[in-house]
Amino acid sequence: MSALREGLDQRQVGHRGVWARKETIRRIYRDYHRRLLEFCPQGRLLEVGSGTAHIKEIRSDVVSTDILGFPGIDVVGDAHSLPFANECFSGVVMIDVLHHLERPIEFLREAGRVLRRGGRLAMIEPAMTMVAYPFYHYLHEEPVDLKVDPFAAVSHDPLRDPFDANQAIPTLLFATDQARKRLEAEIETFRVVEVDWLSLFAYPLSGGFKEWCLMPPKLLDPLLTVESVMPKFVRRNAGFRILAVLEKV
Repeated sequence: MSALREGLDQRQVGHRGVWARKETIRRIYRDYHRRLLEFCPQGRLLEVGSGTAHIKEIRSDVVSTDILGFPGIDVVGDAHSLPFANECFSGVVMIDVLHHLERPIEFLREAGRVLRRGGRLAMIEPAMTMVAYPFYHYLHEEPVDLKVDPFAAVSHDPLRDPFDANQAIPTLLFATDQARKRLEAEIETFRVVEVDWLSLFAYPLSGGFKEWCLMPPKLLDPLLTVESVMPKFVRRNAGFRILAVLEKV
């Protein structure tokens, strides 16, 4: 095991260690995965940016990919150039991946290529809502730049760290009608079929993948139930996560 650990990115090793120790974060992510899988049609599924392959714990047949290798990852590859044939998946799912990608529009085109007609891309990402933005901007280690144009051409940097990020990207692409219309005009193979906001209380209280946690596992399910019945305008202004679903037309 020590030799294996030496060959892995230590950030992944640390991430997996927190996952093993924190029941609350495991249950939150299982809820995320359940939501994403429910949006996908029956058929072969791909997870992009699988990290340490948590999704295998709830659905072992999902094809897991990441730019970095780790036990449970089926295919190591770049999300901007997926090593799969055209139209070979019914669904693509991802959590906390889009905001790490150097060229998000290029990736969305690539996801459209590997999806069958009627297939769906479902993702959960950070949301820059009125409540969440100060926490992400001032307390999170990843940057937030709301002035970036996510549609602008970006040159590939071969030395770029895969963990580099701009947490604002998903909000810039999906949070408004104007952004969604621009996206559909830019990528005509996709239409946005669902946008919602999640994680008003449970996720921030969990501490995410930090060592601390203020959310006891026994209180998680009741709190998630409360979150799910909150009016959408409340979720839109207070959620820490944005859920976006695109369908190939």
